[in-house]
Amino acid sequence: MTMNPLDPQEFRRQGHMIIDFLADYYQNIANYPVLSHVEPGYLRELMPSFAPLNPEPIETILRDLQQHIVPGITHWQSPNYFAYFPSSGSTAGFLGEMLSTGFNLVGFNWVSSPAATELESIVMEWLGQVLKLPKAFLFSGSGGGVLLGTTCEAILVTLVAARDKVLSQIGRENICKLVVYVSDQTHCAVQKAAHIIGILPKNIRVVKTMKSTSFTLLPESLVSSIHTDVQKGLVPCYLCATVGTTSTTAIDPLGPLCKVAKEYGMWVHVDAAYAGSACICPEFRHLIDGVEGANSFSLNAHKWFLTNLDCCCLWVKDPASVIKSLSTNSVYLENSASDSNQVVDYKDWQITLSRRFRALKVWLVLRSYGVANLRNFLRSHVEMAKTFEGLVRMDKRFEIFVPRNLAVVCFRILPCAVARIGNGRVQNGYLTTEDAANEINRKLLDSINGSGLVYMTHAIVGGAFVIRCAIGATLTEKTHVIMAWKVVQEHADTILNH
Repeated sequence: MTMNPLDPQEFRRQGHMIIDFLADYYQNIANYPVLSHVEPGYLRELMPSFAPLNPEPIETILRDLQQHIVPGITHWQSPNYFAYFPSSGSTAGFLGEMLSTGFNLVGFNWVSSPAATELESIVMEWLGQVLKLPKAFLFSGSGGGVLLGTTCEAILVTLVAARDKVLSQIGRENICKLVVYVSDQTHCAVQKAAHIIGILPKNIRVVKTMKSTSFTLLPESLVSSIHTDVQKGLVPCYLCATVGTTSTTAIDPLGPLCKVAKEYGMWVHVDAAYAGSACICPEFRHLIDGVEGANSFSLNAHKWFLTNLDCCCLWVKDPASVIKSLSTNSVYLENSASDSNQVVDYKDWQITLSRRFRALKVWLVLRSYGVANLRNFLRSHVEMAKTFEGLVRMDKRFEIFVPRNLAVVCFRILPCAVARIGNGRVQNGYLTTEDAANEINRKLLDSINGSGLVYMTHAIVGGAFVIRCAIGATLTEKTHVIMAWKVVQEHADTILNH
C-alpha cells in the first residue's frame, strides 16, 4: 500500500477529527481524576510488542488514545489542577503551535526563514516593552531577546557566557576557581548547568535563607559567602537571583543583590520563570525593580502567559557575550545576509542549531487577547489565591506558612492542632514536633491527591513540609478554588479525627 504522508485532503479530514477530539477533551476535562493513578508499566501491558507493519486508520488510533493514553495523563489543564506551577494553555497558544508545526521550518539563521527570525525579534521587543524592561535589554537598545525552550536552557546559555567572560580575563586553566552563587531556594537547573559546563560541584555556593525573611536571598549573606571565597583565592562568576522561587514564590531583592555582584564583576541572571509574567501588570512590576543591574532576565511564557509549552523568553544586555560563546560557523551555513552583520542568527543564541518557530504562538497570544486581557487573566488568579488564603486563615487548625506572593498559597496543618499523628502515637495530647507535623501534612496531601478531585504538590522549606496550592490553570474559576478548600477540609477532618 502506498500513501502520501502530506495529502491535503486526508490532512483536512484527520485534522478536523483531532480538533474535535481535543475540544471534547477540554469540555469534559473536569470529569477526569486530575492526577493519573495508573501503575508503573501499565501501558506496556496494553500495547503490542512490535510496531505495526501496515497502516492503521486514525479512528482506531484515536480509540486507543482515549482508552489507553488518557488514563495515564495527569491533566495539567484541568480547572482543579493546583500543583507545581501552572502550564496555562489557550486557543491562541494551541493554534500558534499548530501553525508552527504545520510550517515545520527550521529557523536556525535568518536566511533559513527570515520571517521566523524577524517575528521573534519583534515579539521579544513587544514583551520587553510591556514588562518595562530597561532599554539595555532590548534590540532598540544594546541588548536583545530570544525564545528558548525552558528556563533550564536560559540558565545554561547565560552561565556559559558568564564563564567564558571571566576565563577570558584569568585564563581558561583557572576554571576550577570559578564560583556560582545561588540560594537554597534557587531552582536546581543552575547546579545542573554548572555541572554541564565544568564548574566544580564544590564551587556551587548555596546560601542559606530563613523563614523570618520569607526565604529570600539576603545581600549580607551573599557578601559573607563571597568574602570567604575570595580569601581562598576563588573567583566569583555568576549569581542567579529568583523572582518567584519554586517552593514558596519568594522574591529576591534584585537591586541590592545586583549591587553586590557588580563589585565583584559577576554576571547576574534573574530567573522570573513563574512570576515574570505577572510583571506586565503595573501593580506587580515592582517585583523586578532593580533588574536594570542584572545581565540577563528570563520568564516562562508557557507557565502563566497562555502560551503552550515550550516557550522561555530570555533577554540579555550583551548579546555579543552569548554569541561569542555559542556561535557556530561552517561552510554550509555561510550566506550573504549573515556576512552583512545586519541580521540576527538565533543559532548563536542557544545550545542547539535547530530551532522551532516559537514566535508564532507568542504573536497569536498577544494579538488574540491583547495586553489588557492578559493582565486581567493574571489578576483573576491572584484574586482566587486571595480567596483560598482567606479560607485557610478562617480554619484555626491551619496556618499560612509564608506570606502569599501572587497566586501560590503555602499552607499546612498546625502542629498544635493535632492530638494524634497518623500512626497512633500520642505526645501529651498534642503534636509538638516538626517531624510529627510533617508526617500529618504529608499524609493529608497524599489523601487529597488520592481522591482525584484536585491535585496539589508540596515543598520542604526550613525543615517544614508545606502544601502548595498554585492557582493558574486557564479553566480555573473561583468555584473550583472553593471546592478545592472543601476537599482539603474534608480530608483533614478524616485524618485528625482518626
